[in-house]
Amino acid sequence: MTASTPSSSRRTRRRAIAAVAVLAAAAVAGTFALTLDGSGGRDEAAGESAVASVSAAPAPADESLLALARRDPSDALAVGRADAPVVMIEYSDFQCPFCGQFARETKPELLRSYVDKGVLRIEWRSFPVFGEESEQAALAGWAAGQQKKFWPFHDVAYGKPRERNAGEFSAENLIGMAREAGITDIERFQADMASDKARSAVQKDREEGYNLGVTSTPAFLINGRPILGAQPTATFDEAVEAAAKAAGR
Repeated sequence: MTASTPSSSRRTRRRAIAAVAVLAAAAVAGTFALTLDGSGGRDEAAGESAVASVSAAPAPADESLLALARRDPSDALAVGRADAPVVMIEYSDFQCPFCGQFARETKPELLRSYVDKGVLRIEWRSFPVFGEESEQAALAGWAAGQQKKFWPFHDVAYGKPRERNAGEFSAENLIGMAREAGITDIERFQADMASDKARSAVQKDREEGYNLGVTSTPAFLINGRPILGAQPTATFDEAVEAAAKAAGR
């Protein structure tokens, strides 16, 4: 019988670690699996069905999901205390109708009930999935953040239902939204939109989502617990309160 060498043992350990990592990634991805239609947009009828059923058996949080919270005090695309006991990560597209529904109906309640009280932090992740206008809107959101106006821009962009891929997020309209959001340096806004930093930031968020298995929007992690779709506000209340209780608040 041939004794194993140190190098072969190391190779065996590396293969074992890699196998565990693949299985863990697959398990995480499974929590977020949704489908897109062939055009790169969501089938809204199927989306509504998914939205109605995903809260029935929420997946438990795990450390790999909890670690995704950045908690960066300088993050312009986040709102709430960096040390809040609960962090909600939101993967969204400015052209997504369900994201708009969440922004208009649920987010204001979460701000009043939890963010303003120091319990919840919301961290936005750009996840453009509906084409070029989604991509440009994501870049515009990042650019707005450079002038500390991401959330006003967010509220303007989601202020009303908008027709998808019909010019609502053209360059001209994005500038109009920026002005409405209170952005005064439009030249800087345009330069930031066109910058490599903007594209890198959007790509980083998108890759994070894809690595989790997110393929549709909105998708949320509340202290590692996945929630898919524009669920009723009560669903988010329950998740935030359960996470706060688990965190000792």
